Amino acid sequence: MVIETLAEHGLERRMDIALQGSDIALSYGDLLAEIHQLQAHLNQNRSYPTLAIAADNHPAWVVVDLAAMACNIPLVPLPLFFSSAQLLHAITDAGVDALITDNPQRFTTLLDNLIVSTSTLQIANIIFTQFNLSTPSKKLAEGTAKITYTSGTTGQPKGVCLSKDAMLKVANSIKSVTHLKRDDQHLCVLPLSTLLENVAGVYATLLAGATAYLLPSETVGLSGSSLDVSKLHAALSQTKASTAIFIPELLYALVSACEAGASQLPHLRFLAVGGAHVAPALLQRAAKLKLPVFEGYGLSESASVVALNTKQHNKIGSVGKPLPHVSIRFSDENEILVKGANLLAYTGEGNIEKENGFIHTGDIGYLDEDGYLFINGRKKYIFITSFGRNVSPEWVERELTSTPQIAQACLFGEAKPWNTVLVTPKSDVADDDIDAAVKAINQNLPDYARVGKWLRTESPFNVANNQLTPNGRLKRDIIWQHYQNKINVLYKD
Repeated sequence: MVIETLAEHGLERRMDIALQGSDIALSYGDLLAEIHQLQAHLNQNRSYPTLAIAADNHPAWVVVDLAAMACNIPLVPLPLFFSSAQLLHAITDAGVDALITDNPQRFTTLLDNLIVSTSTLQIANIIFTQFNLSTPSKKLAEGTAKITYTSGTTGQPKGVCLSKDAMLKVANSIKSVTHLKRDDQHLCVLPLSTLLENVAGVYATLLAGATAYLLPSETVGLSGSSLDVSKLHAALSQTKASTAIFIPELLYALVSACEAGASQLPHLRFLAVGGAHVAPALLQRAAKLKLPVFEGYGLSESASVVALNTKQHNKIGSVGKPLPHVSIRFSDENEILVKGANLLAYTGEGNIEKENGFIHTGDIGYLDEDGYLFINGRKKYIFITSFGRNVSPEWVERELTSTPQIAQACLFGEAKPWNTVLVTPKSDVADDDIDAAVKAINQNLPDYARVGKWLRTESPFNVANNQLTPNGRLKRDIIWQHYQNKINVLYKD
């Protein structure tokens, strides 16, 4: 378990830095002391069985996380990019009894009549506000240590209940396959409320006895839905980060910056990228720059990472080999089924049903003869043309965005004789060049999957216009609602 391993590190190398922030460094000894101090506070106030945290990246965030784990109090990490409605849903859905935050103004207004009392506490150099709340209590799956919420593509975020054991299995596997050592320095770029960064970033780093850098999001170039790649590059350089975790949009920005002349990052040895599909062409561009980029795949229901490419086993186009703790099989429809570190339940739904311990991922894919996992797309996104052919739009979109001309693509064709794609070109690409790219891709597609016509997007799909999730997935329903009239006109010609 993480706490026991930290205790061992604390005895063996109390002065080694575990967490480095912009204003404070916590050695392994300091970290244990901070955890024990907060643990005593939480144990004195056990009137709240479920705790939430809403705060920017900082060593104090990890202290709250690990102290809650040590007290066996389920923790709900709240993403700061959630809307007010999403935050309120998560708080009430999980039955949160207490919230610790570095942004009391936002939550004073949001929670209003749910607040029973307010207090302050200091954790790792930060003054936090604690709100005790009067939310209706919820029965959680036995053994729940963390409830993670993702914004998803439609509707309200869904709470995934995870055990300590599941998260530890993933963290240990990541530590093993990436060969994390004591001298590694991991830069947390993604918000700690992101399960991927929380488990594969922080937990794996601490299990290895290495150092995690926890800097404010603005310092690493993330502010709302905008990205300052110069700050991101500077953070990687100044911290001498050896490992980091990106989503595809961050990788695209870093690769572009390096191609434009940004200095090399000689300390970086493992840059994992996940959350959404990565175009093979982007990975090839990264390889030319000698950026050590490795694509992976996972889902919240499996405590984050399921498969990952590594230096020893890397095949561009795949999402790598399953992690050591993972077993994979496939349904008759080629849906990926996963076993190894699965969720206990969704909030409010009790323990979920599993098929011999396997859960359905909703993703369509296959293992090749070398044991690499390939993802073809989401099962729920498959549409059927008027000729009765099944089309996975992500497959076609992946081919289109692998070209130098196309940055983003979103394919539609449900009940239609041919498919239409919305295209966001790269830079100032002319229509003729897009036509040529589409025709070239069509040559390698079966007739039912080919693109009949295309339209330029009015603006790129992004989080700000609600057409992209924070981890880079297309919000297809929202995109369809916005463009359906223009698309339908094409079928009348």
